[in-house]
Amino acid sequence: MATSLPLSLLAPAYSFVTSHRLSLAAFPFSATAALRFTSWLYPTVSSVVHHCTLLYTGLTLLAVVLVLYITSTRVRAVYLVDYACFRPPAALRVPLSKYIEHTELAPCFDDKSVGFQSRLIERSGFGEETCLPPACHVIPPEKTLKAARAEAEQGIFSAVDAVLAKTGVCAEDIGVVVVNCTLFAPTPSMADMVVRRYGLRSDVRCFSLSGMGCSAGMAGIGLAENILQCHSRCRYALVVSTEILTSDYYSGNERAMLLQNCLFRMGASAVLLSASPARARHARYRLARVVRTHAGHDDRAYGCVQQEDDAAGERGIALSKDVMPVAGDTLKEHMTTLGPLVLPASELLAYALSFARRRLLLLAGQEDSSKPRVPDFRMAFEHFCIHAGGRAVIDELQRGLGLSDKQVEPSRMALHRFGNTSSSSTWYELAYLEAKCRVRKGDRVWMVGFGSGFKCNSAVWVCIRSPVPLDSGPWEGCMHRYPVATAQ
Repeated sequence: MATSLPLSLLAPAYSFVTSHRLSLAAFPFSATAALRFTSWLYPTVSSVVHHCTLLYTGLTLLAVVLVLYITSTRVRAVYLVDYACFRPPAALRVPLSKYIEHTELAPCFDDKSVGFQSRLIERSGFGEETCLPPACHVIPPEKTLKAARAEAEQGIFSAVDAVLAKTGVCAEDIGVVVVNCTLFAPTPSMADMVVRRYGLRSDVRCFSLSGMGCSAGMAGIGLAENILQCHSRCRYALVVSTEILTSDYYSGNERAMLLQNCLFRMGASAVLLSASPARARHARYRLARVVRTHAGHDDRAYGCVQQEDDAAGERGIALSKDVMPVAGDTLKEHMTTLGPLVLPASELLAYALSFARRRLLLLAGQEDSSKPRVPDFRMAFEHFCIHAGGRAVIDELQRGLGLSDKQVEPSRMALHRFGNTSSSSTWYELAYLEAKCRVRKGDRVWMVGFGSGFKCNSAVWVCIRSPVPLDSGPWEGCMHRYPVATAQ
């Protein structure tokens, strides 16, 4: 017990010294230079300081405290070193005709369910190259734990292998692992799978996020950001976003629960973050902010996306008709928080004046026939990566934000090529923008996703180095065909 106290104090002291080693090393030189400058400029002051040793010591200590306080309270910037997306093999693709034929042959679906899924998939905005895991290609689907683990390993390991190869980062340097997947939460966790596969060090911080829906990717980014800013010894954070479809394929006939079979497809992304200043000049983007909005206090919002059993005992995700209205209300609340942080002062002033005018007219008993002013978020961002949750989601956000067809093109094309890949979809959209060479240094990219609960999370990235793609990432081999016309 006698040695435990010094050791417990030694660890934070070591961490403090290593975190501020540059400031501590530079202070003696700065103090000497300041003293010599003062001696040259003000001989009288120099004489006083020379004779007042106590005063000089006090001022020195005060300066040390101020420097250390400023450096310790400064928020460390977090950078996106690089990212990679999983591109499923062509053998797993599901053309629309194959999907419809599969539902017709499956003994679990009645004629009404087959017709409903056929109509839905034809209006989904999907192309002919979206993919489902191997277990969903057999009749009936193989909903086993082994098959689900195989799907997870294929997507996650492929994405992580790619991002480590692109960056040259050693797996031993990764101090934080965050894996998010809504439906599949095995034991050991998927974060543990990553640690085992890549031999990460024993003090790695691991987190597995489940049940958070398609917005979990932004939550994972925010979690990794907080850890990197608080723990300077963590050089890199790995954030993996995916959705495992094998274990939760719905084999019933409830329409509200059949939507998940039609909309979700294979996908995964791996993102490498760092708060190290040494990595800043090699990074691709700087994380400006992460904003999260949770509407779970409202019963309608909480219950619009639920995992449950139907009357026959088949488990699936039920999507109610309130999803779109709830998403719109949550987005409005989200934009109220995000707007003051990203909009220019001129746009904020114009919105404030419009709001004040409407309030004054209301107090005067007059009606304002004009439409309420909606802040123009096109002045805050150059690029928009809207979660490709479906054609209706993209249409609603395009109308609500007043975006052009070109601004929502990445979302529509990601939906067409890959389908709804849940929380990883925004990274396929960013890869699309980079493959089209549209992102320039200084551009701001807004990623936004919606999830069960109900949540709306977003992240704002600032490009600090214009990407020069050596390949098109997940879009390799098909980029020349896009954009394509999609069904309206």
